[in-house]
Formats: sequence, structure tokens, C-alpha cells
Amino acid sequence: MASATIDFGIGRILSVLENETLLLSGVYGEIEKMKKELLIMESFLEDTQHARNGSTTTTTQLFQTFVANMRDLSYQVEDIIDEFAYHIHGYRSCNNLWRAFHFPRYMWARHSIAQKLGMVNVMIQSISDSMRRYYRSENYQGQVASSVDDGGAKLVNNISESSLFFSENSLVGIDAAKGKLIGWLLTPEPQRIVTSVVGMGGSGKTTLAANIFKSQSVRKHFESNAWVTISKSYVIEDVFRNMIKEFYKEAQTQIPAELYSLSYRELVEKLVEYLQSKRYIVVLDDVWTTGLWREISIALPDGICGSRVMITTRSMNVASFSYGIGSQKHEIELLKEDEAWVLFCNRAFSGSLEQCRERNLEPIARKLLERCQGLPLAIASLGSMMSTKKLESEWKKVYSSLNWELNNNLELKVVRSILLLSFNDLPYPLKRCFLYCSLFPVNYGMKRKRLVRMWMAQRFVEPIRGVKAEEVADGYLNELVYRNMLQVILWNPFGRPKAFKMHDVIREIALSISKTERFSDVYNGDNDDDHHHDDGETTDTRHLCIQREMRPGSIRTTNLHSLLVCSSAKHNIKLPLRLNFLRALDLEHSAISKLPDCLVTLFNLKYLNLSKTQVKTLPKNFHKLINLETLNTKHSKIEELPPGMSKLQKLRHLITFRRNDGHDSNWNYVLGTRVSPKIWQLKDLQVMDCFNAETELIKNLGNMTQLTRISLVMVRREHGGDLCNSLNKIKRLRFLSLTSVHEEEPLEIDDLIATASIEKLFLAGKLERVPSWFNTLQNVTYLGLRGSQLQGDTILSIQTLPKLVWLSLYNAYMGPRLCFAQGFQSLKILDIVQMQHLTEVVVEGGAMFGLQKLYVRACRELEAVPKGIENLKDLQELHLTQVSDQLVQGISGEGSVDRSRVKHIPAIKHFFRTDKGTFYVSLSS
Repeated sequence: MASATIDFGIGRILSVLENETLLLSGVYGEIEKMKKELLIMESFLEDTQHARNGSTTTTTQLFQTFVANMRDLSYQVEDIIDEFAYHIHGYRSCNNLWRAFHFPRYMWARHSIAQKLGMVNVMIQSISDSMRRYYRSENYQGQVASSVDDGGAKLVNNISESSLFFSENSLVGIDAAKGKLIGWLLTPEPQRIVTSVVGMGGSGKTTLAANIFKSQSVRKHFESNAWVTISKSYVIEDVFRNMIKEFYKEAQTQIPAELYSLSYRELVEKLVEYLQSKRYIVVLDDVWTTGLWREISIALPDGICGSRVMITTRSMNVASFSYGIGSQKHEIELLKEDEAWVLFCNRAFSGSLEQCRERNLEPIARKLLERCQGLPLAIASLGSMMSTKKLESEWKKVYSSLNWELNNNLELKVVRSILLLSFNDLPYPLKRCFLYCSLFPVNYGMKRKRLVRMWMAQRFVEPIRGVKAEEVADGYLNELVYRNMLQVILWNPFGRPKAFKMHDVIREIALSISKTERFSDVYNGDNDDDHHHDDGETTDTRHLCIQREMRPGSIRTTNLHSLLVCSSAKHNIKLPLRLNFLRALDLEHSAISKLPDCLVTLFNLKYLNLSKTQVKTLPKNFHKLINLETLNTKHSKIEELPPGMSKLQKLRHLITFRRNDGHDSNWNYVLGTRVSPKIWQLKDLQVMDCFNAETELIKNLGNMTQLTRISLVMVRREHGGDLCNSLNKIKRLRFLSLTSVHEEEPLEIDDLIATASIEKLFLAGKLERVPSWFNTLQNVTYLGLRGSQLQGDTILSIQTLPKLVWLSLYNAYMGPRLCFAQGFQSLKILDIVQMQHLTEVVVEGGAMFGLQKLYVRACRELEAVPKGIENLKDLQELHLTQVSDQLVQGISGEGSVDRSRVKHIPAIKHFFRTDKGTFYVSLSS
């Protein structure tokens, strides 16, 4: 725990002291003094942490008090800076006359910050002096040495070793994986092959590997075998010694007496000499970095005997490392519901389900099991703990206080210890990002872009020269997934993760850490009053998520940096009046309908999400939020942005599109938002999605050179020349969506040439001919054409696009025959929609051979499935909506004319509408 606190303390203070506002405020001397002292203290902490050698427990009580004080100071310094930034901005934004009037207040603010920082400096000096005195005292080294409790790490290692002795009858859900992995190990390939088993902490990697390692078929196949558990802070010489002991013990040979005096080179020579002519298997359990393989592989001969190495790891980076020809990776799957129930009953009721039913415990037992979400370690540990509880009331108490049980019950200590190892191994920036994710409710799908933008608003994203903050934050998300700290629950068709969730047990531990650190908290209705700890004291947290309806005035903390409302309450949300330090306000899907006027006083606000709310207007003086970076009004009731938006010079993401639920929704199904044409003055804007096309805006669009995403509606023919000129100046554009004012209005975009960077392109409007630049879309992964009214060589113009994954043709082609003769080598999804004249679709051999999903909708003249559909061997889904009866009858039932051509498709669905809604029937075999 201490490592997290240290990170949130000294590192954070040093970071905020680089604030430009401070350097201009006349307190430079105080800042430099503070920095020097903090750097000395940081070095001390690093030494202490090194002495702790990766322990998951704290050292002394003084050490805990010290890091808690540093956490509090870091928060205090941050608030001082935010407060002063507010005052200095107010002063500098005034005209000369008002500056003269407000000068005394400005000087008072400068004096105030100098005083407050001076007081912080005194506190830092006092803490530092105390630590130095303690460090110099005679018993310091002894106290640290005696207090360095490697209990957590030892407990984890003991669990690893004990897996070798589990009875096979006590294991659940491993048979399929065991058979697959044993098959890999016993293949006849002569070269050394590495097999990785990867999964989150507690998922059963070690148990599976141990069961395989001791199986008779594996033991008979290999001449020598060794099981080595790798600690996070391993010493390679010790790893070699343990390996040698394992080999010698298996061979019933006396371990060399000089083993502990051998050097690194001598240990490598001994291993190579011993293994050179043998077929061996080595299991390296709980590997944390790829660096281990670089050090150890030299001692494991890569001969022609068919030797194997098995690695278990929590990191996808380790599992995916290039270990050589034939390397394989197996990802552990969490237990299915029925498997989880068997394991839980084995532990809680000694396998007797009757005992469970007699005591009327099955309903609450299943609810408790749901919280484990298939994690074997949590299921087994919780089941063992519950085996001693006989009354239903005792079970209900555990269910309602699982967070407390995980953090305090000794029987669940192993769960917490194993999962804390993963948390403590996170780099400093990732710790904050990970804990922030615990704000969201259980099983909540966290969208990638939402998380990235909120992290940026909180300054969690460390700056890297030449790399955008969005890209750095994306890397953080990927790293949390690779480390199995977050789970991907939704991928987009292009192979990129789109939504994530946090395992419930991991989330409970993250919430516990967050509360201890006063970092974040949630309000879920369990408390009667405002947010507090179990001891009843008010929580002065930095980030808060409201997950149940709160009474007005329930939020009393004034230094919130994040406020999320994930409440299902239908009543209007009333926001607190004093939130001067707020940086992120997320009200997505809440019942709020009117924003308070005081919103514009939130000077530090960087992120505002009003998506899917009932809000109709933004406050008149919205332009005062000059630090705003993200504004999301997606699918709200806001039709027009207030004047003065061009003053928000730090704005990076502006998302405003809305669905059209009224008239003319067939064409204008997405509505743009009206905004002042001067929006083009926002030079840092990256996302502009989506606005009504105005002549002045289009002419000046080229000045917004940082744009990566543009969506415009109501585009007119006369806009064509200026639009192309402007777009040609934007070199980083990845997403472009253009919709003409009505279906017959042509899009004049022939002169567009800056297309090399475009990855997603949607064009709605009459094209009259295929633009000549279509074949230059070398990076496009999605192409959507609607109302294009094309004929002739449409397919020829796009069939060679190398990265095209998704092609959507919506009333885009006027001909009767659509032929895919060749190409489309990367295509996975094809939409054919509302082709009124289409009577035949042909897929010739070799064309789009990797297609996985085919959607045919509102093509009434199409009488049969595509010719050549039988050649699409990877096709997984065929969806038919509003198509002819003849087409459906042609593939329905074994005797139908085209049935044999579609039998290879796993899922065939026919969608149809009735007065009661839309339904589907399955036509799959």
C-alpha cells in the first residue's frame, strides 16, 4: 500500500510545482526550496522501498504515518495552485480599468499563496527532520529489517508450490485446457518450444500448470523436469540454483556442496552441461517481465531433443513475447457458471448440494458467487470461508459487506495478497488510472474514449515529447489490459478495444485502496448520510461517483476533482454549489435537465459530459470555462452552442451529434449542432463531431490543422471547392463524415487530395461518379457510401484498398448486378442496404475470402443469396432484413434450392417487423 501512497505524494507535488502559474506568481524561492527537500525525501523513500524488496506490506507505523502526511500535503499543494490559478486568470482577463480596481485582490491572492506554500514548506521540513532523526537512530536498521515482512510475497509463493500437491478431484473446469496444453508439450518437434499460460491473478494458471507438470504422460515423456517459482524481485543466480536443485532432486542425485559458491558463469555452465543431451521440461511460474527470458534462456539449451519450457504469467506482453519458432500462448478463461457453482459447493458444503438446500442458502449462495465472476481463487477462498457459517443471516451479512471481508478477513487474505501484487507492480501513472476505473459501478462498460479524456482532465497522463496525450493514455489502457487488470468486453470491427470492465473482486480491492488514499469513493445508497468511512468520519475524497439518488446537500466536500453520476434515479440531479476544484463532471445518462448557472464559475473544469441527458441549453456565459478540453453533448437536447465558444482555446474534443427522431429522419437521421462560424479559431481542436456546414466555417476549416475527426451535415454543392481546399490543409485527418443537405444534393469533392491519413470515411450524398482519389485511400478501414447513386465501375475503384475491413453500401449503387470479382483481401463486414434496382449479387472465387458478416437489408428485388456465397468459408453471420419472400424461401429448410450453399454459415437470421416490433427467426441448420 505504501508504494501507492508515495507515488500520490512526493511525485505528485513535484509535478504540480512545474505549473507555469506558480513560476509567474512571485513565489519562486519557496518552490525551489520545496523541490530540493522533496527530492531528498524521494531518494530516502526509494532506498526504503528497495530494502522492503517488493513486500506487499508496510514497514513501520512511522513510515505509514509519513507517507499519509505526504499524501495530504500533495493534495493541499494541488488545491493551492488551482485556487491561485483561478485568481490570477480573473485578474489577467480584465481590461486595464478593471485590473486597477482588482489589483489589491490580486496582490492579496499572491500574498496568500506565498503564505500557504510557506506553511507547506514548514510541514515538509518538519516531516523530513523527523525521518532523518529516525534514520540516524541506532535501531532504525533493525526496525526496518524486522518490519520488512515478506508475508504477502511468501504467501503467494507458498500457494504456487502447494498447487503441485492439489488432488485432481478438487479441480474444476481444467480438462479442456489441460488436454490442449499437454498436446502442445508432447508434439514431436525437435526444437525447444516455449508455451505461455496467461491470465489475471487468481485465475488458476499455476494450478493448471502444476496439474500438467505432474501428470504421468508428461513425466514419462521428459527425462528431466524442474518447477521454479519466480518472485518479482528475483536474483537470476538464485533462479539457476533452484533449477539445479530441482533437476538433481528429480534424478535422485546429490546436490553439489559448492552450489551456493558458484558464480553466474559457473551456474550457466553447469546447467548447460547437465541439460545438453536431455529432453527436459521447465516450468517458470509467475513471470512478470520478458527480461527473465533474456537472462535465463542461455542456460536452457535449444537442441534437437524436443525440450519444452512452460511459463505462467499475468502479463500479455510476457505471453506474447517472441520465444522462438513454435512458441504458443494459452489464455485462461474464467469459470463458467456451472463450473463455478461446483467449485463453490465443494468448498462451502463439502460437495453436498442437499446441505445447501436444506439450510435455504442456495439463493444467497448464488448471489455471492456472482460477485466472484468466475475467478477460481476467489470462489475457492470464499467457499472455504462460508463453510463455517450456518445461518442465512450470516451469509447475507457477508454478501452486503464483501469489501470489508476482502480487506479484513484472514481467510480471504490470499485473494487480496495475490491481486495486490498486480496492483503494486503497476508504474506510477497506471496506478491512478486503474484506481479511477473503480469509480464506475459493478460490471459497468467503460468506453475507451471516455476514460482517456477523463484521465487527461485529471493530469494522470504523463507528457511524452512528440506524442499526443490521447495516444499516451491509449497506451495506458492497453497496458492495463495486457496486465489483466481490465477486461475487454467489446472490440470494434477493426480489432481495437472499445469498452472495458473491471472484475468485481479486483474492483473491491481497488475501492479499498482508493478510500484509504482518500483518492476516490462511491455513493451507492449504503450510507444514510453523506459519504463517510466505516468509522463515520466524513470522507474528503478527490473523485466521487454517485450511483444512487442522493438528497440535496449530501455532497459536502468542496475539493472534488471528479464528479460522476451513474445513477438510475429518475429525478433531476441537483449539483453542489461549491466545486471550485472540479476538473471532470460526467452526467451521462442521468436525469438532469437544467445546468446551474454556477457551472461557469468552475474555472478548473476540463471535461464535461452531458451525453444522453435531457439538457436543452448551456449557460449563457459558458465561454468562461476557458480550461475546458472536452465537451460531449451527444444525444442530448442541445441544438445550438452558446456564443463565445471560440474563446475556449484549450478545447480538444467537441462531440455534439444527435439522432433525428422527427420528420425527414430517413435522410437526416443524424442532426448537426448550430455553432458560431468562429469555431474555426479553436486551433487545438482535434474532434469536431458534428456540425451544420456553414460557408464561413468551411472556408476557414483549414486553419484547424490539429483535427483528426470531422463530421459535417447540411453540406451543399456550392461548398465543394472551399471544402476540398480546407480539408487538403489538414494532414492528420483520420475520420471524415460528410452528409449533403438532401438526397439529391451532390457532394462536390473531386478535388480532395489529402486522403493518405484517412482511416474511416462516410459520404452521404449524390456523387454522380466515383472520385478519382478513392484508390489512394491506402489506410482506410471503414468506407460508408449512402445515396451515392453510382453505376459502372464502383467496385473496381475500391476492391484493391489493402486495409478495408468494413464496407457499407446504402442506396449507393443503381445497377441491377453487383459483382465482386476480386480483391477486398481484408474485408470482414459487408452491408448491402436499400438497393432498389439490385437483382443479383455475385462473389467470384478469391474475392473477399475473409468475410465474416454479411448484412442484406431492404433489397426487395434481390431474389437469391449472392452467387458464390459458398466460397466464403469464414462467413459467420448472414442477416436478412426486409428482403423478398423468394430469397428467404430459397434457403429455408433442407429441400430449398439454395440451402446447400449456406449450410456452412453458423448464424443465419431473418428479421421482420410486425405491429408489436421487430423480431427474427433463425434459418441456421
